[in-house]
Amino acid sequence: MTTAKTKLLTAADLLRLDSEGVRGELVRGVLHETMPTGMHHAWITAKLVILLGIFIMPRRLGSLMTADMGVWLERNPDTVRAPDIAYISAERMPLSAVTTPGYSEIVPDLVVEVASPNDSLREVREKALMWLSHGARLVWAAHPNTRAVDVYRANGEHATLSEGDSLDGDDVLPGFTCAVSDVFAV
Repeated sequence: MTTAKTKLLTAADLLRLDSEGVRGELVRGVLHETMPTGMHHAWITAKLVILLGIFIMPRRLGSLMTADMGVWLERNPDTVRAPDIAYISAERMPLSAVTTPGYSEIVPDLVVEVASPNDSLREVREKALMWLSHGARLVWAAHPNTRAVDVYRANGEHATLSEGDSLDGDDVLPGFTCAVSDVFAV
């Protein structure tokens, strides 16, 4: 029996593949291609970007970015993940740094993941915990099918919020709040 050794890719390979139209993330050197997730996912992601942007941008609190940014989490083998939404405070990354080419090497303070139609709860939870293990302080995982948001905090706390609850920025974005129902309302 012979086994072929898989060639591990690097972050540079991932950037090159993106320029060739291949979309995905790199997990310990292995490419995980991503496909468009559909209108509902994109709509909720855009809505959250708007809600957060209205709070963050006029105050110049930091940088708000979408999945195209990529975050370089590990090296040799490389891991580059792409959160649906990422916020990095201006204290940790100057606003001018957004013009830097390549992937961010700064883990976001806040990561927002919107569950894709085929994501299991386990997969979403694992991704949230991965972000926390690399230094994210707060992760929101929005679940369009149940109209709920799981909130994961760096201190290990977890809460599931439903449409009657409010989502807030904790100590990552003090003063930010919105109704969970606003995230999913048409």
